[in-house]
Amino acid sequence: MTYRQSVPTIFTCALAAGLWVAAATTGAQESAQASLALSSGRVSIAGTSNIHPYTASTTAIRIIRAKVAAAPGTSLADAVLTPGAVEAFELAIPAKSLTSPKEGLDKNMHKALKVDEHHDITFRLARLESAGAAGALRAIGQLRIAGIEREVTLNLKTSGDESTVTVTGELQLLMTDFGITPPKAMLGMLKTDPKVTVTFETVLAR
Repeated sequence: MTYRQSVPTIFTCALAAGLWVAAATTGAQESAQASLALSSGRVSIAGTSNIHPYTASTTAIRIIRAKVAAAPGTSLADAVLTPGAVEAFELAIPAKSLTSPKEGLDKNMHKALKVDEHHDITFRLARLESAGAAGALRAIGQLRIAGIEREVTLNLKTSGDESTVTVTGELQLLMTDFGITPPKAMLGMLKTDPKVTVTFETVLAR
């Protein structure tokens, strides 16, 4: 092989090797990204009125988008706790799916939530921060209720194994911050407090 012949050959081999390395790197990055699916979940709301406490809950949770960068061999639970690993997380809850065991509460609650105009309650994660304790995180994101969006901070606890992660948390909020008039019933005799506590538990899987 002459020098003139060898130069194109060497260049071709180098180009092929470069393309192979780039493809391998891209494949590794793609394999490190895991899309998460909802295995199970429940969201509950607890509040009080001038007559009795009340609760409402739903299991109709829908994951819109959820991605985490999980290095090969890393459990899903550990991956979620790695700073910057959760690349996207957004979920939706059909507002009308919230129901209460208290008779007559659902109609007034759904009216207050404006379910016919704003079908979903949504949460879109902006960032995750470590909360210090083992498995503890703070999730900062945008919560939309009845068409009004506010930034909220959720205190989370996580646990899990290789393929699943359980996330539980609690959030205190005021209905009035989202333009919601606290529901009334019994011709106005029953009046609800604007303060409510939202609790949730979701199990996510690869």
